[in-house]
Amino acid sequence: MAISNSKLAICLACIMALAMAGHTVAQSSPDDYVNAHNSARSEVGVGPVTWNDTVAAYAQNYANQRANDCQLIHSNGPYGENLFWGSGADYSGVDAVNAWVSEKQDYDYNSNTCAEGKVCGHYTQVVWSNSINIGCALVVCNNNAGIFIICSYFPAGNIDGERPY
Repeated sequence: MAISNSKLAICLACIMALAMAGHTVAQSSPDDYVNAHNSARSEVGVGPVTWNDTVAAYAQNYANQRANDCQLIHSNGPYGENLFWGSGADYSGVDAVNAWVSEKQDYDYNSNTCAEGKVCGHYTQVVWSNSINIGCALVVCNNNAGIFIICSYFPAGNIDGERPY
């Protein structure tokens, strides 16, 4: 049974596309990040954040710097900041925001503290009422060592002695 040239060409094109696909990353659009943040913010009565291209450019620049080592090291820049790293899956921006928001269970609003031995500062930054602009970025780390995601916030939150909302 002979295969026609057109079918052979289609098969070869599919094989090449699969070979070049490698590690793919789920789409993480500005709307995806904004919607995930605003969902958490609306649960506690905080106004929405909006995407800011300047803040996003800062986040992208820093993410690019972390692509070589993918370490969760803060930039110590002018913005508030949440970092995420994951491997073994194609993580998206929404996955990162959901991970940060999952800390809500460890935050006590009345005492404005985290449960003993727990971290909740990522959550409080997501819902910080004065932080109204965000910019986020995602990079696949070199050698497929994982995915690094950063969201930057303006103005910065998590100010000592203040509540997020």
